[in-house]
Amino acid sequence: MMAGALGTAALLDLPFPIAGPVPIWRTVFAWMALVPLLVALDGLMRPAVAGSGSAGQRSGRWPLWAFGAGWLAGAVWFGLDCSWVYQTMHLYGGMSPVLAAFSLVLFSLFLGFWFGLFALAFALVSRALARRGLARELAWVAVPFLWLGMEFALARVPSFPWDELGSSQVDNGLLTRLAPWTGVMGISLLLAVANALLAAGLTAKEKRRRYLSAWVGLVTVGMGGFLVHPAAPEATATAMLVQPNLNVVTDDVWVGPQWDQHVAQFAQLAGSVCGEPYFAGLPGSSRAMETKCQGAEAQPDLIAWPESPAPFRDIDPRFREAVSGIARSEHAPVMVGDAGVDSSPGANGQFSYHVYNSASVVAANGRFVGRYDKVHLVPFGEYVPARNLLFFAHQITQQLTDLDRGTERRVFRLASAQGEAHRYGIFLCYESVFGDEVRQFVELGAEALVNLSDDGWYGDTGAPWQHLAMTRMRAIENDRWLLLDTNNGVTSVIDPNGVVRQSIARNRVGVLPARFGYEDRLTWYTVHGDMVGVCCAILSMLLLLWSTRVLLSAADRR
Repeated sequence: MMAGALGTAALLDLPFPIAGPVPIWRTVFAWMALVPLLVALDGLMRPAVAGSGSAGQRSGRWPLWAFGAGWLAGAVWFGLDCSWVYQTMHLYGGMSPVLAAFSLVLFSLFLGFWFGLFALAFALVSRALARRGLARELAWVAVPFLWLGMEFALARVPSFPWDELGSSQVDNGLLTRLAPWTGVMGISLLLAVANALLAAGLTAKEKRRRYLSAWVGLVTVGMGGFLVHPAAPEATATAMLVQPNLNVVTDDVWVGPQWDQHVAQFAQLAGSVCGEPYFAGLPGSSRAMETKCQGAEAQPDLIAWPESPAPFRDIDPRFREAVSGIARSEHAPVMVGDAGVDSSPGANGQFSYHVYNSASVVAANGRFVGRYDKVHLVPFGEYVPARNLLFFAHQITQQLTDLDRGTERRVFRLASAQGEAHRYGIFLCYESVFGDEVRQFVELGAEALVNLSDDGWYGDTGAPWQHLAMTRMRAIENDRWLLLDTNNGVTSVIDPNGVVRQSIARNRVGVLPARFGYEDRLTWYTVHGDMVGVCCAILSMLLLLWSTRVLLSAADRR
């Protein structure tokens, strides 16, 4: 059991970014990663039914064995895939190495728990089928629905849909055609089907060749999707995406002339359309290109400053004057990651303040037109859940006061001095991993999406690349251009096919003159959301209720 659990954890880590973009050959492991765990669970259930052999001696404890194996697989996988949690907590959160490692272990155990529920659910279904005298092979049919039910639960309960199985195929030009209809979960469902087919083939006494042939055929067609390259949509606009590369620990206070220096740099980068190099694709995977000032390219349609540690407060007159000046100078609207502050009178004449992680929006004429306040905050980064129960919480957040949560997703209609008005949806950092939330901006009318992010907290780990892959899936699901503006990379422009069209190198100060476009078509996923996940979650619950009833009835008869 342990070998199967550890095998799944290791294989499941391979199709996701580890220290950079994922090579195509590694994505094949997504089609087989669940198999070691599934085969181990099948082996557990066979003696549980037969009641013989040394393994049969533990048949009465099969629920604990099944749950434990799944929990182990999930905990180890999250520990590998999200190993950046240690670096974030230790290097940037001010925690000791021991406490940072302890935090990673707790984090992994908490999320791995959901894998344990998946494994237990599979074991219950398998056991119930055997009790009813039905073909045990039917349990393999349940695997895709149970897996999607688990992914759906992860996105809703702990709110951490990080590296869903389907996001491993973001470069697959064929499979990603499912996303505008089903979201990333539709791709996860197909991959889970393939894993179930292979597990069935490896454990079947009959029809083995049929299962294995079906798996080979499915994988061959699926992997062939990497040879499919959808037609590139036309880019009609230019955005200047500033990458300030600020230190997340020390650059949150600008003393004396530092304010003027940083603001001057912001203005200089915002206006440097000509001669700024970029990659025609991902950094390091394509040759560097030079921009050319040709017609409209010399006039930006948008300027963006990312979420960053910069001490920008929307109520600060210096900040408002500086950003308004840049907008007027460049004749372009500006979006800036900042801290939104609201105040309200309280008792005894005292004012209470509410602080948000925000993005301020300024029109081309320099007028502040609105602010988006982040709705989905990062636990242990922007707020501490159950703060009073966690004795070490102050070390995780460096005694950070909980931020307030935004209540409204907004779309902003903006026009450059030279162009017609278009609608933008802005979301911040971690919010990009929630497909069912990002789609709401498009449903509200956004013709282009902008993600302002600070990935500096991840350091030089695989997390920025993981974040990029999930953000690319949001562009595909909603058929929208997506501008990803980050503090230190990977700053890029993503087309509606999820292809990174331009980017700049990480960990340096720069600006990306991003060519993008506008779309107004609504996809099925945009309108209906995670219906595939909802259906699979409901079906999983029905399967569990049926299995529990069958097993309880069998116990009563004994």
